[in-house]
Amino acid sequence: MKKIVFLMLLLLISLAWLLAADTVQEVPARMKPALLVIDIQNAYLPHMDDNDKKLGMEMINYYIGLFRASGFPVIRVYHTDLKMGPKPGTAEFEFPTTVAVLAEDAKIIKNYPSAFKKTELDKLLHAQGCNTLFLCGLSAVGCVLATYHGAKDLDYNVFMLKDALISHDATLTKAVQQISQTIDYYVLKLLLENVRK
Repeated sequence: MKKIVFLMLLLLISLAWLLAADTVQEVPARMKPALLVIDIQNAYLPHMDDNDKKLGMEMINYYIGLFRASGFPVIRVYHTDLKMGPKPGTAEFEFPTTVAVLAEDAKIIKNYPSAFKKTELDKLLHAQGCNTLFLCGLSAVGCVLATYHGAKDLDYNVFMLKDALISHDATLTKAVQQISQTIDYYVLKLLLENVRK
């Protein structure tokens, strides 16, 4: 009889512990966003779909303006191949002057599709306390997508920005938006307006 009472008591304690553990909720980390503007360099833009470029370049500037108005970081990402260029300091390497980035925006130069591979990007983001990334630029099917997955691998919350992605084929750009976590301008605006700094 003592054994049965002991087992029932142990079962009740275990059940109470499980119920209590279920009601404890982990407090989510506050969103600390950053915008990555990826590879919209003069060397690559001529190879992109004209429809993507027209809307994409306009929307990229809207998103940059939104991050500036909200006081969150804008990070410029540049690509160069060590053998083929474009070489830093040349006109081909730079973003068009119509892009609203500033010289004081943080700058990352990469040699691989992912902006995280062998760069200081992760270190820079951690130093600024950023945990949520919003991506725009080109190529949607190449470097932007690689950076998206690189961010996921490092446990960042990461989103593509609707209509601010560019690739050589607008159909593929739409496909990337469909298979990724994508957010539009108005939803992002609402989110950023309600993030405590």
